[in-house]
Order: sequence, then C-alpha cells, then structure tokens
Amino acid sequence: MDNLFIVMPAYNEEDNIEAVIKQWYPILKGKGEKSRLVIADSGCTDRTHEIIEDLKKNGYPNIRTFSKGDKQHGPKVLNLYKYAIVNGADYIFQTDSDGQTNPDEFGKFWDNRNEYDVVLGYRPIRGDGKDRKFVENVVCLIVRLFFGVRVQDANAPFRLMKTGVVKKYIGRFPKDYNIPNIIFTTYFVYYNEKVLFLPITFKPRQGGKNSINVKSIVKIGIKALGDFAAFRKGMKK
Repeated sequence: MDNLFIVMPAYNEEDNIEAVIKQWYPILKGKGEKSRLVIADSGCTDRTHEIIEDLKKNGYPNIRTFSKGDKQHGPKVLNLYKYAIVNGADYIFQTDSDGQTNPDEFGKFWDNRNEYDVVLGYRPIRGDGKDRKFVENVVCLIVRLFFGVRVQDANAPFRLMKTGVVKKYIGRFPKDYNIPNIIFTTYFVYYNEKVLFLPITFKPRQGGKNSINVKSIVKIGIKALGDFAAFRKGMKK
C-alpha cells in the first residue's frame, strides 16, 4: 500500500488543532504502514504543541511533530516536505491546521493519484473573505506574466503530490523561502508534470486569529516580485 504523509504547518492553533487532527487522522487508515500525520509547530507560544503531544499519547500514535526551527509558514512547509521525502512517503498531502479545508474532499484527490503526478485544489469561493480572493487572483496573474503559465489557484493548501515530483524541485528553494507552494505550482505546470486541478470548499477560519493579515500579504507580495525574477532566471525546459 502507498505511504501517505499528511503534513501541516501550525502556528498558535490551540483553538483548532485538536479538532483538525481528529478530522484528518482517519485519512491514514488503509494507507501504508509508514503513513503519518506530521505537524510543524515550531514557534508556537500557546498550547498547540501540548495538545498535539496529548493526542499522540492517547489514541493517535502516528502523529509526528517539528518543534524547533523557523515559525514562518514557508520554511515549515519545506521542512515538512523534506521530512516526508527522507522518511519513506510515496505521497505528500499538504493542508493547513486552521480548519478551513474539508477532509471529506480528500478522497477524490486520492482516487486520481495514479493518473496524475500532482492533484491541486482550487478555491472557487473563499470563506476567508473577498480581499484574500483578490490577492489570489493577483498572484495567479503575476505567475502568468512572470512564468507564462496559467493556474487556477497558485497557493491552495490542499495538494496531493507524488514524493518523487516534489523531490525534483525542492533543492531549488532557499531553506527560509516563505511562499514555496506558489513556486511549486508554477514548476509543476511549467515543466509539464501531470497536473489536475480540482475544486475544493474553503471555509472561514474555525477559531483563533490568523497570524497573516492582508497588510502582511502585501509586504510578502512585494518581496515576491524580486524572488520570482530570480526563480525565472533559473528555469529552463
């Protein structure tokens, strides 16, 4: 059976993390014996890590955590991917720990894993607000202008990927790069990997406070323009 690593970055998610784990953990059932739910919770200042460890000891033994390192989302994602590669994952599924995604929609992604190298979610409707939908539309436009590829959603945290495909590109990223999934999506399409986009629902945040506001997104976006230019120089078919 295929080994699946479900990976999640987390930052101060004490209001959400228990419910999210209990929703996603059953997805591991019926997968390979090495399958894991891996959460990067470094930098948390609340009870997120404590809650995860309690669950691990009480009925959820296939949880693993990263509790050291950068608190930023992007570096956590890269570390999670690297962990999955080293520890025998056949497939990596990345989502977030804030309860905005729906585990019931995972099955249609898994069912397409043999035909496609990468199955990416896209969010026709975003429950987290029109401003974030606008930002996503701008990101997709910039990706098209910089790299010449069309994507329906560059950064959705609902993505199933063959580990070998992730491994092909992960060495191109600085270890502290903050928006790797946008560039992964770009690479997958630019280099003609077998990619399928499927619609997903995207709920409002289920609890707690989002650590990244629109002002922060704008700052990240301005820096990203220079980063995109650097990535583009290194891209050759």
